[in-house]
Amino acid sequence: MHNKVVYRIARGLRRAGCVVLRFNYRGVNLSEGSYDQGEGELEDARACLGYLRERYPGLAITLAGFSFGSRIVLRMGCGGAGARRVIATGFPSIFKDRSYLENCTVPRFFIQSTHDQYAPIAEIEPIVAALPEPKRLILVDAQDHFFAGGLDRLEEVVRAL
Repeated sequence: MHNKVVYRIARGLRRAGCVVLRFNYRGVNLSEGSYDQGEGELEDARACLGYLRERYPGLAITLAGFSFGSRIVLRMGCGGAGARRVIATGFPSIFKDRSYLENCTVPRFFIQSTHDQYAPIAEIEPIVAALPEPKRLILVDAQDHFFAGGLDRLEEVVRAL
């Protein structure tokens, strides 16, 4: 949550008029619990989505996540969460099980750094190309996975989606 990339994604969405909720997954920083291989973290995200839906009924839902969080929001968005779109930033190519993306028809935006050490362009391009439409890969000129030198552009891209 207290990460420059997550902050810039949230600020870009807020500037686009979205209601935004940032949270830590279980076991991160001072949150309770411990890492649960993505299953408990998916439940954390679902609980947050439930809270937002209760507080703001009728609003269109955009799910956005960074790195590990991008995997969680894609699983949630492609699993019938009712999102109008999913923004996956810094999606790591290391996770080989991407079966949850195979039949996904929710619009997906993959935003990647041009020098992401966890998803080099040569790996992320074929992954996104193999997915069903609608999807879009957006490359942001940056120095690393954390968008060093490219945070302003990242925020602009998110705001414009």
